[in-house]
Amino acid sequence: MQCIRRQPKRTVSQENILLEQSRRVAALNGIRLGLKDDKDLKFLLKGSQLLKVKSSSWRKERFYKLQEDCKTIWQESKKVLRSPESQIFSIEDIRDVRSGHKTEGMEKYAKDVPEYRCFSIIFKDQRKNLDLIASSEDDANHWIAGLGKIIAHSNSMNQKQKLQHWIHTCLRKADKNKDNKMSLKELKDFLKEVNIEVDDYHAKKIFQHCDKSKTEALEDDEIEEFYKILTERKEIDSIFQMYSDPEGFMSCQNLVRFLYEVQQEEDAVVAAPALIQRYEPNERAKRGNAMTKDGFLMYLLSDEGNIFNPSHRKVYQDMTQPLSHYLVSSSHNTYLMEDQITGPSSTEAYIRALTKGCRCVELDCWDGPNSEPVIYHGYTLTSKILFSDVIKAIKNYAFKTSPYPVIISLENHCSVDQQKVMAQHMTSILQDMLLVAPVDGNKSQFPSPEQLKGKILVKGKKLSRQEDPINGSNNLEEAEDVSDEDEAAEIEDESVKTKVEQKGKSDTLKLAKELSDTVVYCKSVHFEGFDDPNHPRAFYEMSSFSEGKALKLAQESGTSFIHHNIRHLSRIYPAGWRTDSSNYSPVDLWNVGCQIVALNFQTAGTEMDVYQGRFQDNGFSGYVLKPEFLRDEQTKFNPKSITEGTWGTKKKLLLKIISGQQLPKVNKSKNSIVDPKVTIEIHGVQQDNNKKQTKVIENNGFNPNWNEEFTFDIEIPALALVRFVVEDFDMSTKNDFIGQYTLPFSSLKQGYRHIHLLTKNGDPYSSSTLFVYVNIQDCD
Repeated sequence: MQCIRRQPKRTVSQENILLEQSRRVAALNGIRLGLKDDKDLKFLLKGSQLLKVKSSSWRKERFYKLQEDCKTIWQESKKVLRSPESQIFSIEDIRDVRSGHKTEGMEKYAKDVPEYRCFSIIFKDQRKNLDLIASSEDDANHWIAGLGKIIAHSNSMNQKQKLQHWIHTCLRKADKNKDNKMSLKELKDFLKEVNIEVDDYHAKKIFQHCDKSKTEALEDDEIEEFYKILTERKEIDSIFQMYSDPEGFMSCQNLVRFLYEVQQEEDAVVAAPALIQRYEPNERAKRGNAMTKDGFLMYLLSDEGNIFNPSHRKVYQDMTQPLSHYLVSSSHNTYLMEDQITGPSSTEAYIRALTKGCRCVELDCWDGPNSEPVIYHGYTLTSKILFSDVIKAIKNYAFKTSPYPVIISLENHCSVDQQKVMAQHMTSILQDMLLVAPVDGNKSQFPSPEQLKGKILVKGKKLSRQEDPINGSNNLEEAEDVSDEDEAAEIEDESVKTKVEQKGKSDTLKLAKELSDTVVYCKSVHFEGFDDPNHPRAFYEMSSFSEGKALKLAQESGTSFIHHNIRHLSRIYPAGWRTDSSNYSPVDLWNVGCQIVALNFQTAGTEMDVYQGRFQDNGFSGYVLKPEFLRDEQTKFNPKSITEGTWGTKKKLLLKIISGQQLPKVNKSKNSIVDPKVTIEIHGVQQDNNKKQTKVIENNGFNPNWNEEFTFDIEIPALALVRFVVEDFDMSTKNDFIGQYTLPFSSLKQGYRHIHLLTKNGDPYSSSTLFVYVNIQDCD
């Protein structure tokens, strides 16, 4: 039998000293966050009892407390053998804090509790929401306001402050006996904590260099010295030295030269003094209109030093063109949180998609009990949610991220009576948001996103005997048959096929006039071939295509598809065999001008990275203007057979991957250090698709250096995207994903730039970056 050695019990005075140290650390971290003596922060550091709500029968009291790092929350757990790590969650992982009954869980299970005592924590990844009830309104307000302040202040910290905060937190973690000193063993533990493997010789060398007092322990100034050695950026120092004087100052004139010659900034003369005022921490340098090494680093880590053009973070494209001239961020089976067969449906999935910039959401509607339509994936075991709850969620979140129109794509399987209920819910809940008549009498082409700001459009079937939706309707019939579109029936699953056969597939569906009346600009019709120029279809008629059919049309009739998509909207959806909610590449379909290329937003991966990369352009508005050659009615462009034409100048892209900073651990075990490598991918027309990768750096995720150059020829820059992927190399198994960043080629900034990496779910890491050099030349 193995004996477990007990830790010696601390005396009361030792406990008091540790408590005082902990208070001091918390106060220091509060100051770093800009929340000195904040009453909400103090309340969270003290902690409180909260009721955790999971179901109608599960509501239990748990203690929650903000830890001294002001970055993590500790939660009490009654589970046996639960690891200490699983009782902690990071504030960085919180997407939103909602007061009241604003989640499905709170709506269902806490209606008996006043809203002012309730709040929910929404996480960035696929984790379930944390629904909580405070004992009083004051306590709830402290938690809501306190968490909100920490999130806001953390987000506004510059990269240097984030790095300092993170390193000091790791130092505190490594200080096992909490004596505010660091032994050689603790220093080695700390280095592993920050993802760097150093052999004993080098660790000892660093330790001895910093241990000026020769006490075999680092403290105060010695720890600061160690911090400086650790965070040194030699690659940036060498760039700075080329433009600075012997005293370590870069004059405003030299900064202008650097911005103009290296960074290719056209407004360098105006930008330089502003950058000095914004990022230079040294007051003497600032007064002399100069920059030090620290200020230069802070500039390169800022938004102005980002690889993504900061002017593209706001809407800068022409938003007055017809709706069909834009790519539209679109979600497939938006209600699903997981797979297509058995996963849960949730209004939360709509909220997540809309806050990620999605502008077209899908609702599969079926008859529900008590005359209330429900949404779920027909013929499957996915759970059901009320149609009315989804419409409420859309109303509340449609325009929080973007003011431009949202399209509700209806797949309608309801009886006539429940269709009337659907129409009633949309008109009563959405009210003025719902578009029910043409804009400004526009009868020949789509209105623009600008004209449709704040409006919700319905895409669905329209009664054929009605006059067209643009010129009004005199049809008095209550309902009539229209062709049925049943995407759910296409699922390649045996149990689904059986249910479809049992139901008996009908090609028609009775459509209620009330529901038909909600459709104005997006009338669903079967695709029966491209327009006959002599008998063109009405512009508001649009078709949906499975990915296979759309890709076949793109391959065989690319130019015709482009012409079709100048005047009509096209919606593409994933193939029926994708029961795991996997995605297809949207790029080939964007290349022929398809606007509503719907992806499974809940599924992370390359396809979703590329999707979000495309739509972070134009202010994350969910609308991106297609290039001129995909809007020109005379265009002869075909992405599958590129000939000479006005498609833009060919470019040569030179990329130098210089270094990485604070890459996260993939395997959380203490001794696991990543072996990072970077892959650069080009996604565009077939000739431009390419992939190149760096060597592997062993045992260093903290500050790996590659210094490798790559060149790419880009035939059609307007359609190209660049993706940077960092992986942990593994000889025997698949490489582990560390982080990525994708952006349109047209949004690349030149010169020395930082790439701020994103998690697999598309959320930013707090301080994980790549440092690169970018140069773009016209091809001869």
